[in-house]
Amino acid sequence: MLILERANWTEYMPKYTKVLKEYGITEFQYIPLPTVSVEEAKQLLLNSAGIIIGGGNSELYAEYIAETTISKILKEQYSAGVPIAAFSAGALISMEKCIISAKDNVDQIFKSKAGLGLLKDTVIAVHFSEWMDESHLRTAVKMFQPRFNFGIDEGTGMYWCNNTLIGIEGKGVYRLKNDHLEKIDKPM
Repeated sequence: MLILERANWTEYMPKYTKVLKEYGITEFQYIPLPTVSVEEAKQLLLNSAGIIIGGGNSELYAEYIAETTISKILKEQYSAGVPIAAFSAGALISMEKCIISAKDNVDQIFKSKAGLGLLKDTVIAVHFSEWMDESHLRTAVKMFQPRFNFGIDEGTGMYWCNNTLIGIEGKGVYRLKNDHLEKIDKPM
């Protein structure tokens, strides 16, 4: 589990591991950055059967993961078929461009940073309904002209295989199509 260390970080871990434990997965390796060195993190990731990228400060996730050599290992593991789950900031950095909402940074402005590129030609807005972030998604679509765009509510999962959306579950996923916002509940 790749996360950024913050106060009381261990209290968040059950949110990520609860469902896995229900399916009998009980062994987890926690990789809190920057406490764990980049080299140690890379070795732990290389030996992982599955990877979870947590949530938190999106700018710091981009800085500590997407903009370091850790990103190369994540891309290699993803290409080799190792499943990667990502939450909030982790989901944002999974795209080619990490698009950060004005509601998700102290400067309160739209920001773009380098992402991991696990998903291509796609932009997302996380906490979509909760943050009422349609304007953020519209700005991202206008700036980057991606093939795919999604607004994802909290408590929602999207499942991808080979850059193809194969499943949706949870509260809500939205997309802009022909300049109109529509809710989708199944892969396109």
